Amino acid sequence: MDLKECGYSLANRKQMRKKSIHPCQSTDKDVIKEAHTENLMTNLSNAYASDLLPSKEGEDLTKCFLLRVVNILLHYIEKTFDDKSKILDFHHPHQLLEGLDGFDLELSDHPESLEQLLVDCTDTLKYGVKTGHPRYFNQLSSGLDVIGLAGEWLTATANTNMFTYEIAPVFTVMETVLLKKMCGIIGWRETEADGIFSPGGSISNLYGILVARYKQYPEIKARGMAVLPCIVLFVSEQGHYSIKKAAATLGIGTDNVIEVKCDERGKMIPAELEKNILQAKRKGQTPFCVVATAGSTVFGAFDPLHDIADICETHKLWMHVDGLLGACNQMQAEYLFQPDKVYNINFDTGDKTIQCGRHVDVFKLWLMWKAKGTYGFEVQIDRYMELAKYFYKVLKKKDNFKLVFDAEPEFTNVCFWYFPPRLKHIPKSFERDQELQKIAPKIKAQMIVEGTAMLSYQPCGDKVNFFRMVFSNPATRQTDVDYLIDEIQRLGKDL
Repeated sequence: MDLKECGYSLANRKQMRKKSIHPCQSTDKDVIKEAHTENLMTNLSNAYASDLLPSKEGEDLTKCFLLRVVNILLHYIEKTFDDKSKILDFHHPHQLLEGLDGFDLELSDHPESLEQLLVDCTDTLKYGVKTGHPRYFNQLSSGLDVIGLAGEWLTATANTNMFTYEIAPVFTVMETVLLKKMCGIIGWRETEADGIFSPGGSISNLYGILVARYKQYPEIKARGMAVLPCIVLFVSEQGHYSIKKAAATLGIGTDNVIEVKCDERGKMIPAELEKNILQAKRKGQTPFCVVATAGSTVFGAFDPLHDIADICETHKLWMHVDGLLGACNQMQAEYLFQPDKVYNINFDTGDKTIQCGRHVDVFKLWLMWKAKGTYGFEVQIDRYMELAKYFYKVLKKKDNFKLVFDAEPEFTNVCFWYFPPRLKHIPKSFERDQELQKIAPKIKAQMIVEGTAMLSYQPCGDKVNFFRMVFSNPATRQTDVDYLIDEIQRLGKDL
């Protein structure tokens, strides 16, 4: 697609204008302006950011520049969904720092032309990773949703902040509507739940522990950790590493995060949790919180939530969300959160957060929900689950692949080893595992260099490096799964 197809044909506009002008009217100025604009469309070497809006007479130049940016993005999107294209054009960090074919990351003291900025935009995408590619399986955050992309563009254009209704009226109400919808799906009534959109899972976990501590010890907010006993919290040994980060950040300390043993499938064992709680109490420690996991990062395991909830109730430990975010975090900054505003100040959500200034994350999801509906999301997630089961069944039949767990996947994660021919028939031993440990990193390194696919790997406990496949990319099909299996075998057969 080019700019003419976007409906911005300068030639057509010129013809239309000629036809509509009265014979007595002078057209000299219009012709000169059109010629100038057409020249700008093809060459912005002599134009700079200072020439764009709000600069006087910067409208045409702004349109030209942004349309060329859109053209770059559209070309990138088309390449992203092309399974014949490479996922990335890999270069080492030192190569990017040294500069590649005119792509210089160093910053100048003087402005560069708009034409150079367009080249930089193109190169930034060229040397990046196409996370929307059908064969990108590296992280949960894979896939490119075109509606979500449109939402991100609009969000950037609005360029506002989420701390008060007065500067983000639509977005703050939109967030309330979305949270109400999501809480309803979980089963919470409106009066039982509260929430905010966060930058990611790590900060969300920090909020959870922050609120849990405040619930038990509200005096912490004014008087600090010195007035508290030695508090401890419990998390599955397969829980996310951000729990320990949160404990360090909040002054609880990582030594006071007690990891609870899991079963062979990666689920927290309730009896072990009970045992750990009683042991902590005997040592003079004070349990205050249990962090359960619904879909662990590596194995996609779900802890037995009902059993854990019963234990928490017995020991009066936090496991649920009370609408305490405001009381826990609010500081009532007078320059932002005045109580006598003209509107309902319940929509001034900035005081619920530790950030205050908060990016508008809500519109992207809201627009996607509008486009798909709740049932559309259900269908999408069901398809990921079906792909995970398909992948599991195919691997189970192959003698050169071994699943980390024999049971069908609970979620969209599938973990496995690939055994090259030389290791396939060797009995399990320390020596064999030392060799197996090297296989996944070598295969992935070659995938990255060739740009054919991206897949994550890691060790876990006594398990040496294995591949972790995560299905969350709407572009992925069964053919892409089959391709990945063939690619692993191609790259690994001689290792």
